[in-house]
Amino acid sequence: MQNIEQYFPDLNDRQREQLAALDTLYREWNSKINVVSRKDIDQLYLHHVLHSLAIAKVIQFKPGARLLDLGTGGGFPGIPLAILFPDAHFTLVDGTRKKITVVTAVAEALGLSNVTAMAVRAEELKGRQFDFIISRAVAPLRQLCDWSFKLIADKQRHAMPNGLLALKGGDVQAEIRELPKGSYTERWPISRFFADPYFEEKYVVYVQY
Repeated sequence: MQNIEQYFPDLNDRQREQLAALDTLYREWNSKINVVSRKDIDQLYLHHVLHSLAIAKVIQFKPGARLLDLGTGGGFPGIPLAILFPDAHFTLVDGTRKKITVVTAVAEALGLSNVTAMAVRAEELKGRQFDFIISRAVAPLRQLCDWSFKLIADKQRHAMPNGLLALKGGDVQAEIRELPKGSYTERWPISRFFADPYFEEKYVVYVQY
């Protein structure tokens, strides 16, 4: 939690309580259903929560914004961002039902009324529209774009046009080169926002279709 409060000093009391509760909740659920690596559970706040919140250093989601966390796994980045932006609505989806069981339970325990969790794949979301697709460690950028292209709403709420915001590591530039011609991208080194060595060579990548 100390890392979170260091970089997000304006949290209100409810947000602090919700974030502080994540450690106990994920430890309890991880003993039943492994959604966080065993070696990572002691680094939950640094490797998962703070990493998720890097997106908030790039954009502040407006009230009423609709976000889709594609391949949410155990709820990252969706759960931490839903805590930070209680007036935006987050749909968290994953094809593995047991992971969504954990996400649903965590969201309910935290009182996150702005979270909907669904055990579906991206192609099953036809007809739904979102301002931004958010994702962490799911698939290459090209695949994420193919899955989410039809899910992006035309109506704009933010200065940043609707699109994909992905937390990526490794050879990001190679993934960007694989995107369709005409795709607009920006990337931000997370080490610019957070000083810990863990974030070296990790990025927030934005793709506008």
